[in-house]
Amino acid sequence: MPSFSPGRLQQKAESYRQLGSLIQAGVSILQAFRLISEHPPAAWVARQAREIQASLETGATLTEAFRQVHPPPPAFDLALIEAAEQGGRLAEVLRFLAEHYEMQAQIARSTLTDLLYPLFLLHFAAFIFPFAEFFTSGHLGRYLLKTLGFLLPLYAVVGGLVYAFLPTHSETWRAQLERGLRFIPLLGSARHKLALARLAAALHALLNAGVPIFRAWELAAAASGSPALRQAVGQWPPQLAAGRTPAELVQGQTCFPTLFANLYSSGEISGRLDEELRHLQHLYLEEGRQQMRIFWSWVPKVIYLLIALAIAFKVISFYTAHYGGVFREM
Repeated sequence: MPSFSPGRLQQKAESYRQLGSLIQAGVSILQAFRLISEHPPAAWVARQAREIQASLETGATLTEAFRQVHPPPPAFDLALIEAAEQGGRLAEVLRFLAEHYEMQAQIARSTLTDLLYPLFLLHFAAFIFPFAEFFTSGHLGRYLLKTLGFLLPLYAVVGGLVYAFLPTHSETWRAQLERGLRFIPLLGSARHKLALARLAAALHALLNAGVPIFRAWELAAAASGSPALRQAVGQWPPQLAAGRTPAELVQGQTCFPTLFANLYSSGEISGRLDEELRHLQHLYLEEGRQQMRIFWSWVPKVIYLLIALAIAFKVISFYTAHYGGVFREM
């Protein structure tokens, strides 16, 4: 099952929620993973739980154990788990991760459900329109060429898009993809806002865990999943060494919206950074979720419209060709 499928995302959410509940109840981390491996939401969760349990038994920290599983969790998960482990807020962070992946599962499930009818209509049209010619001529090869010859390249394009979005690609590839997605209405903005929400959440957890602010920014930028944010923060060390603060640096970066920069700066100056980071997290999380929902709700509608227009064009072309020939004979 792909890692971005609704089922996989829901299973990941359930595993984080189960782990958080056990730790909240006072169960030791080692015992919690043993229980999850015995009663997992999925077989792959049990396998990873056993791997983590084995690493913990050899003396590894929880963060080190998570890094050693295959495949390793996203940088966002690792940054939050490391901060939670250091700051003693593991149960709270695990609940946050559960909610995060549950939201992603809901969006993926809703999108696939909305796509079912347009996809059915597309395949119906692909097979039914050449059928009249096949019925009269009986030429199976030409029928397959017109049907599969249309659908297979379409499958290849969809497969290519899915492959392009896999998180295993290089930083350069993901940066180029991120720049390209900015031009897609709603999607580019939603992805950037969700990245800002992840950055604020990771930064809040890291600072509360006692991580030095410069190191916390570096880890939070990596956890955001945005190459643009990571590259921007990666250019800060010389300026930080010269005495500038993160509040001053975010003001000069185009990847940080004015609102983000202003609220962060006010929090750093007033000593209420903890509250402002929480506010930024919730603000950009809600805005990003809303824009993402709107975008994916419109994708099936646009596909349906394009298919309907193509069917209408085929019908009109058929009747024009048929009755045009009749009228020429009269």
